[in-house]
Amino acid sequence: MEQWVLLRKGADFERIGKKFHISPRLACLIRNRGVIGDKAMETYLNGQLSGLSDGNLMKDMKKAVRIIKKKIEEHKKIRVIGDYDIDGVNAVYILLEGLRGLGANADSDIPDRIKDGYGLNMEMIERAYRDGADTIITCDNGIAAAEETARGKELGMTVIVTDHHEVPFEETDGTRCYRLPPADAVIDPKQEDCEYPFKGLCGGAVAYKLMEELYESFGRSREELSYLIENVAIATVGDVMDLVGENRILVKEGLSRLRNTKNPGMKALIKHTGIVPSCIGAYHIGFVLGPCLNAGGRLDTAKRSLALLQAKTEKEADALAAELKALNDSRKDMTEQAVKQAAELAEHYLGERDKVLVLYLPDCHESLAGIVAGRIRERYVRPVFVLTDAREGVKGSGRSIEAYHMYEGLNQCKVLLDKFGGHKLAAGLSLKKEHMDALRRMLNENCTLTKEDMSEKVAIDMEMPFSCVTEELVSELELLEPFGKGNTKPVFAARNISLLEGRILGKNHNVLKLRVRDCAHTSIDAMFFGDIDIFLDHLEKKYGSGAKERLLSGRTGGMELSLTYYPGINEYQGRRTPQIVITHYR
Repeated sequence: MEQWVLLRKGADFERIGKKFHISPRLACLIRNRGVIGDKAMETYLNGQLSGLSDGNLMKDMKKAVRIIKKKIEEHKKIRVIGDYDIDGVNAVYILLEGLRGLGANADSDIPDRIKDGYGLNMEMIERAYRDGADTIITCDNGIAAAEETARGKELGMTVIVTDHHEVPFEETDGTRCYRLPPADAVIDPKQEDCEYPFKGLCGGAVAYKLMEELYESFGRSREELSYLIENVAIATVGDVMDLVGENRILVKEGLSRLRNTKNPGMKALIKHTGIVPSCIGAYHIGFVLGPCLNAGGRLDTAKRSLALLQAKTEKEADALAAELKALNDSRKDMTEQAVKQAAELAEHYLGERDKVLVLYLPDCHESLAGIVAGRIRERYVRPVFVLTDAREGVKGSGRSIEAYHMYEGLNQCKVLLDKFGGHKLAAGLSLKKEHMDALRRMLNENCTLTKEDMSEKVAIDMEMPFSCVTEELVSELELLEPFGKGNTKPVFAARNISLLEGRILGKNHNVLKLRVRDCAHTSIDAMFFGDIDIFLDHLEKKYGSGAKERLLSGRTGGMELSLTYYPGINEYQGRRTPQIVITHYR
């Protein structure tokens, strides 16, 4: 059962509105997003790249810059090693562009998801050595690769780690001892003694910060790198980082640049996915462009996605974009099948009262495990691990809920695991098949989640009558964008709404258009993009058999719902009318 909670965060909204030239209503919405004080409000509304913290505050930044500068001047071969997801690929691209712009002899390697697994491994270290690399720079990985880093050093290579994941630790009697890789420099804002104030950067953003400082050391302008901010934005949204603080500024600026991108690969991908460039928002990165870039690493090789970003001609970019779009379409079909199987397993374990779901899908493509885990987590509001057969033992990905720290949960079970890494809301792991049942037991025995933790919470910003849905309001709400994790779309609510009529639209009959009226007798069009069958079943249970037909024929007398919504404007044949999109109902 959903918990609907009305947010009641106080402040002098009239004063804030006057100071920042916004409505008191918008001031209230911003306050609900945890923005406190005039300085934070100014940054939220008007934050600029110039306001980002100095990259030199990151632990080991100066040391890394000094080392890399010397290597470039000595023409030493530098190998960049990333990861196969959207963050890793963009981080590799950022480092290669930056390094080559300074004349560095630099190339890259990205692990193959199936053969190599996540991040740095021994084979990649040996390969770099065989290929004559003098220096390895990791991005979006490496913080957990102590043994691999040690091997690189043993072979005489210089190793610089840049990452944003949690630092591995050993815990004894409640005291944590953090275990850093023995690299020549380790840049990761999550290090305990790192003074960089914003800890939520993605791997691509950390890589960008390193390149900025490197350019400064050569007396070159940071502005030369500014075209790469669109890649930082793609990495940040694609890796589902919180869109707060510095991330909000980077994504806002990056989206602005992406709408007018000069990158042939991104231009081609935008064209193949049918997006209107001027309308690109965080949603399009998260749900359209991002999945295509991720599809390379999932079903083929992430090197294909890197090749798209590096494409120099329209013809090359067009071919690569078409391939990635086709791969993603195939990935969608495979995902639907796997989600269906996972849901059946989940129902079984819920019957055994599991709070942490550990689902073994031997035939699921291992690259889809994280997506499937995310879909099952949404459905059952529980932490979910999906395990699949791998070359050795089983591998898996987990997705968590806000109340459960997934990395720490795995850390308590590390005796059973061959390898694991990640952060609070997502993690990856590998283990022997015979340890699966023990892992499921141990995770659940250690789990302290309550019933309240595992029920979906709908945080409502405010109750608002339909008469307030105006072009002016919808335009002002754009000041809150980009929306995403940590900066969600506002949720408005209205109680005891009368349903007047309904129509099912769309070629797949998957959109419900309603005419609704609130208590103040204001009528408005309402769109519902959720599961129509469940919505109509709800009406049948509440208002008896035939409720569906009565709704669709406009004979709804007495049908009411309470609902949450987001306001919008519908433009049709030059006419603009207010409408709402229903997000939840009861």
